[in-house]
Amino acid sequence: MSPDPVTIHGMSTSGNCHKVRLLLEQRGRPYTWIEVDSAHGGTRTPEYLAKNPNGKVPMLERVDGSVLVESNAILSWLAEGSTYLPADAWQRAQALSWLFFEQYSHEPYIAVSRFIRGWTPLDSPRRADLPRLHERGMQALAVMEKHLVQATWFTGPAYGVADIALFAYTHCAGRGRFRPGRVSPYHRLAGAGARAAGFRSHARRERRSRRAPGVLLIRAST
Repeated sequence: MSPDPVTIHGMSTSGNCHKVRLLLEQRGRPYTWIEVDSAHGGTRTPEYLAKNPNGKVPMLERVDGSVLVESNAILSWLAEGSTYLPADAWQRAQALSWLFFEQYSHEPYIAVSRFIRGWTPLDSPRRADLPRLHERGMQALAVMEKHLVQATWFTGPAYGVADIALFAYTHCAGRGRFRPGRVSPYHRLAGAGARAAGFRSHARRERRSRRAPGVLLIRAST
């Protein structure tokens, strides 16, 4: 029996939404994608806040109307019962530790640097934070590089949720003036992401959305 389809409310330029889309594509699970322009109030409408009071994307909605938020929680639920999430308790805990690392030690610096450089004016006061963000982001990349010297993946013995979570912003980190391509083992992670069911790179999808097989794309009004 195939799993019930789900609806993803997301923004295509968001790495946190991108990671959810990658897993859905790689698992071949049917879903509907509703494009929500969170940069222009799409997540602050009464209708959206009624479902997700935190007013963020992504949001997964099931056919019964129940919702799940926070990208890495969504990844874990979608991966349940598959090789993308280890069944062994210790290996699963290790994978979860990398998911926490991604949200607390990686995304706040890699993703935020990318946002400031790409979406704020040159005279924005936020640009004063860039040196600090770059330093902390490079520290995160160094931690990842050290791990990849002795391991192939972050999820455990096989590619899975932690690799997807870390790939989502790392592969476009150059837009924040990071150079993850110079991290020697990183071709493994980039190669895994490139196998994402024919999806183009995240950087290209920032300029235009495209419809993938088995995906219904709907744009939400703001």
